[in-house]
Amino acid sequence: MRRLSLRTRLLLFTAGLLLAGLALIGTLVSDQLERFQLDRLDGQLRSMTELISRAAGPPPTANPAARPDLVDPALGLFGTPYVVYLDAGGAVAGGLRSSRVDGTALPPIDALRAVPSDGTAVDLDAADGSQRWRAVARQAVRWGGTVVSAAPLAEADATIAQLRTSSLVTGGVLLVMLTAAGWFALGRGLRPLRRIEHTAAAIAGGDLTRRVPDLAPPGTEIGHLATSLNTMLSQLERAFADRAASEARMRAFVSDVSHELRTPLFGIKGSTELYRLGALSGPSDVDETMRRIEREATRLTALTEDLLLLAQLDEAPEEQLDRTPMDLRTLAGDARHDLRALDPSREVSLTGPGGAGTPGPAPVDADEARLRQVVTNLVGNAAAHTPPGTRVRIGVGTVSGRAVLEVADEGPGMTAEQASRVFDRFYRVDRSRTRTPGADAGLGLAIARSLARAHGGDVGLETAVGEGACFRLELPSAENEVP
Repeated sequence: MRRLSLRTRLLLFTAGLLLAGLALIGTLVSDQLERFQLDRLDGQLRSMTELISRAAGPPPTANPAARPDLVDPALGLFGTPYVVYLDAGGAVAGGLRSSRVDGTALPPIDALRAVPSDGTAVDLDAADGSQRWRAVARQAVRWGGTVVSAAPLAEADATIAQLRTSSLVTGGVLLVMLTAAGWFALGRGLRPLRRIEHTAAAIAGGDLTRRVPDLAPPGTEIGHLATSLNTMLSQLERAFADRAASEARMRAFVSDVSHELRTPLFGIKGSTELYRLGALSGPSDVDETMRRIEREATRLTALTEDLLLLAQLDEAPEEQLDRTPMDLRTLAGDARHDLRALDPSREVSLTGPGGAGTPGPAPVDADEARLRQVVTNLVGNAAAHTPPGTRVRIGVGTVSGRAVLEVADEGPGMTAEQASRVFDRFYRVDRSRTRTPGADAGLGLAIARSLARAHGGDVGLETAVGEGACFRLELPSAENEVP
């Protein structure tokens, strides 16, 4: 059965149920009709037997066909073509028989003697076995004997047989017609499933954009199935797209890491090759080479530590923090001094969030060392990517229950595409720019955002070409935290 199609299995199941139902109905109808005919015949036999048992005595034994014009109508009126009188010893004392009944087809006398005299109807077989009879016996009231009335069951049996034959033929025709109608109805009903199957085959072939069409109203089973499948397909398409994007990011990440590691490693290797070949003629050359090796090793160490920190923040961000109560105003003031130390020509102002008013309190429960790293990256980004002397504003305070620290510059700004990728690892706005030794590898802003999110906050960016850039650190305020 499992090898058969769903359509065939459903059809066989419904045809089996239909066949069982027709058979049950035919059996019940034929049984009820047979019972009805037997009850009707039994009533006629009992009436005839009761009437004759009250007569004065049995009639003399005579030829039953002597006066068929009188006997036949009388017996036909009661539906009892055969009546037998038995004396007290069981011998036949007389009887009546319709001329239409064959004498060889009568029940035997021994069988008639065995009929109970309490009016219970019993079945008897004819002496020649050609048919069945129904007989009822009563004890005579006025003479010592028994009256037995009998009627053949040939007509009743023929009616039952005809009914069963008609039921069989009618049921067979009905079964064939309904099976054929069911085959086409199931084919039409399962057509949406075939369309779903074709859609699934197309998706399995690689076309993830395919969707199941609207095959039925949303409230139906097919409608629910189509909706669920389309939801699942959308999720699968997004999952595949995310996986492809993740693989692309991983390839770019590996390529960038390889490039960043190659530069200091080549510098160290080149310096050692010069020393090994004896190209360093004097102590000053050796000292300069060692300083270069130390500088590249320091750069390599910083890059490795940044990558390790990002990996730790990805895996268990909360475990990298040592939280204590603090205020972001402390970091804002230090950042102002750092910028002035890097470029005394810059005008650095300290304001409230958005440049309005004076700095406000911004209490947080955070890791001060990690937040200093975030602010240092933001300040270093402003110093590195704006011309010398460019104005910078540092804003700090609380906005809508969030502690805020802003680093805004009046530099060249960025395009929307650049702004969308500025927090990506190893991304630089100007990749063609020749970086000075010790410059960052494009991990500063990525580390800043990861550290901010580890604290339950984030780092955002507002920028436009020619309008500068504003990096905004937002953290949950300690004033709103439930003790």
